[in-house]
This record gives sequence, C-alpha cells and structure tokens, in this order.
Amino acid sequence: MSELSRLHLNALRAVEAAGRLGSLTAAAEELGVSLGAVSQQVLKAEAQLGQAVFVRGPKGLEPTAFGGQVLAHLHEGFRHLTAAAALGRDETANTLTVSVPPILAAKWLVPRLSRFTKRAPELRLRIDASTGLTDLDHAGIDLAVRIGSGSWPGVTVAHLLDQVVFPLCSPALAESLTRPEDLARIPVLRDRGAMFTWEAWLAPEGLSGLELTEGPLYSDAGLCLQAAIAGQGVFLAWPTLAAYALAEGQLVAPFPGRHKTGYAYWLVTSAQRPKAAKVQKFEAWLREEFAAFAEDDEAP
Repeated sequence: MSELSRLHLNALRAVEAAGRLGSLTAAAEELGVSLGAVSQQVLKAEAQLGQAVFVRGPKGLEPTAFGGQVLAHLHEGFRHLTAAAALGRDETANTLTVSVPPILAAKWLVPRLSRFTKRAPELRLRIDASTGLTDLDHAGIDLAVRIGSGSWPGVTVAHLLDQVVFPLCSPALAESLTRPEDLARIPVLRDRGAMFTWEAWLAPEGLSGLELTEGPLYSDAGLCLQAAIAGQGVFLAWPTLAAYALAEGQLVAPFPGRHKTGYAYWLVTSAQRPKAAKVQKFEAWLREEFAAFAEDDEAP
C-alpha cells in the first residue's frame, strides 16, 4: 500500500498552510474554511503520521524536528501541484478546439488557418474532423462548424453561408455539354453520404425528373471530386469543396446555374456556456473568411 493512501490530502494541505503561515487562523483564511476545521485537519494529519508536527506555544505554532522534515517535503510537493494546476489552466485557456466536417476542413479551412494564427498567435488550435453533432458541454470542443438546417436542439447556432450546388466536370467532358439536358448522356458521380440529390439543381433549371446516367458511387465527396478531375463523370459540387480545383483549371462548371440546397454552414456553440474570448475571436475571423470567400466566389 502506498504511504499516501493512508493520508488525507485536505489534512496535509492544512498542515502545509499552517506551517507556512505559522498560524491556524491564517491557514483557515487562506483555505476558506473555519478555524475549527483547520485545527481538526491538523490533528487528523498528526494522528495519521503517528507523530506531532507542531508544538503549540505562546508565539503560535512551531514545528517539531519531525514536523520540520514533513513541512519541507509538503512545501515542495504543493509547489509542484500548484504549478501543475496552473499548467492545466493555461493549456485550457490557450487551446481552441474546433470541430469541423473532414471535407470542409481539408478543402477549405486548413489552407486558411495561417491567417488566424497570425491574428491570434497566443492560441493553440486543435482541429477535430468529425460530422456528428458533438456534445459541446462534455466533449472538450469549444465550437463546431456544421452543415445542415441549423435546427439542432440544445445548442446555439449562427448562420455563416448558404450552401449552393452546381455541376462540375473535367474540361474535356465539358466540351460535350452545351445545354443542361446533355447531362443525361454523361455518367453522374454520386456521393453516398450526400444530404441532397440532383433535384436540388435540376428542379430550378426546369429539368425535374431528368433521367441521369449512373456513374460510380463513392462514399466520400472528396473521392467524387477526384473522380471528376480524372474525367469519370459529372459531379454536383459546392464552392467550399471545389474552389481550388476550379481555380487550378482541373474542373470547370459547364453551366452558370447555382442553386441553394436548403442547407447552410453554421457555427455551433454550447447553449449552456457563455462564449469565451477565444471563441468570439475565432467566430469573428471565421465570419470574415466566409464573407470574403462568398464575395470572391460570386465575382465574375
């Protein structure tokens, strides 16, 4: 059995404080308890240690020879414990944990994070790539970005950007697409996890129910994007996913129409906890980034 297992930490705290301050009264004030409570804790510690730690005289508490040795170790031990607790507070205060869907993180957020770290160099970022609605009160997540309707219970949401979709394909395939009806002749790449169907784009174009040619089915939108770059078919994509591929000329949009899916990007925070300064700082930056991206994306 460990020697510490037979001792109570509160009793040791009382002994350390009383020895350092030289008074039970001063120890009680520092620990925020009554004088009687401190006195009882000191007596308990002495009983558990098997020897007296203090001699009680007219000038207050004086450590015994044994007590002097004990106090030296306690002072050093509690100094280390205090330092460890401070490290924990600093780590929590200076770490910002953000939960983001993997595709949004890889294709849009991560390439921009250097701008935030320049603005807030004191913060250490942790990116949690996940799609589920994380329990923000217990999972150690400061805030999340999610795509959906925004009607999630138990959280606070702030709108960032509406999601729009449009067909994309390789430049070579685009040469055979002169009008939207031509999509019926080209293999369509499908994302098994998509929250919307091709009707989100076809219906506003007046082509609801158009029969499309089935192409490969993928489990991830990023794979669909790569398949489109490889010329395997047409993919119904969205700006945050495809911005880089479009800018590099790897993909083109054969038709001008962009249509809303009914979903949006939302910043999600706990409804139970007030927004910490670090969360407010990241939210302000994220709003600026989404606004600038939307403006650039809509530019001719």
